[in-house]
Parts: sequence; C-alpha cells; structure tokens
Amino acid sequence: MEDMMREPAKRFTDLIVWQKVHAFVLQVYSATQTFPKEELYGLTSQFRRAAVSITANIAEGFRKQSKSDKARFLNISEGSLEECRYYLILAHDLGLMNNDTLWELSEEVGRLLNGYRSGILTPNS
Repeated sequence: MEDMMREPAKRFTDLIVWQKVHAFVLQVYSATQTFPKEELYGLTSQFRRAAVSITANIAEGFRKQSKSDKARFLNISEGSLEECRYYLILAHDLGLMNNDTLWELSEEVGRLLNGYRSGILTPNS
C-alpha cells in the first residue's frame, strides 16, 4: 500500500530497482578485481559489461515515452542479468569466487526488474 503512495521518479537514479542494480554492479566490479590477469579481456570484461548493461538499459528506458519501449529496455536489462548469472556460475566453477552474496542480490534484482516491467505494462500504471 505504501508503494502506491510513492511519488513518481523524476530521475532514473530515484528508482529503487536502479539503486539495487547499481549496488550489484559495484559488487561485480569488486569481486572481479581478484580475477586473474589473464581474464582481464575475457571473463572480467564480459561480466562487468553485462552488469553495467543492466543499469544502462534501465536508465535509457526511463525516458522512453511509450510503455512498450520502456518494457523493451527493461527486458534487455533482464537478459543482461541472466548473462551475469551465468558468469557467477562460471566464476564459481572455476574457483574464482564464492558467488553466494552476488547470487542473492541477483535474485532480488531479478524480482525488482520483473515487477517494474510488469507494472509498466499493466493498464492504468
């Protein structure tokens, strides 16, 4: 009920989903700092790029006028999140990181992204 009373966001940085994803991106950057140097142009770069893509697409979609355009950019963000989840699995399986904290955050981000996209597509929202 409290969320129904919330003022509309004026900037993409006001969105809770963007704030959570930004925290996820910062944690990805921190976690990948310890990856081996030979992964700099491989897993490290790909993982960081996919994470940044989540927030960048939320930001880009924020100013789109049509609901379908907004939803399309959020769907791209969801795809980038799934890519990050694969990198979490790969990094864990390669023994490069324990992914528990980032995995939990990715789950929360996924729920928020899905809810935000669904809310945009719901009539009268």
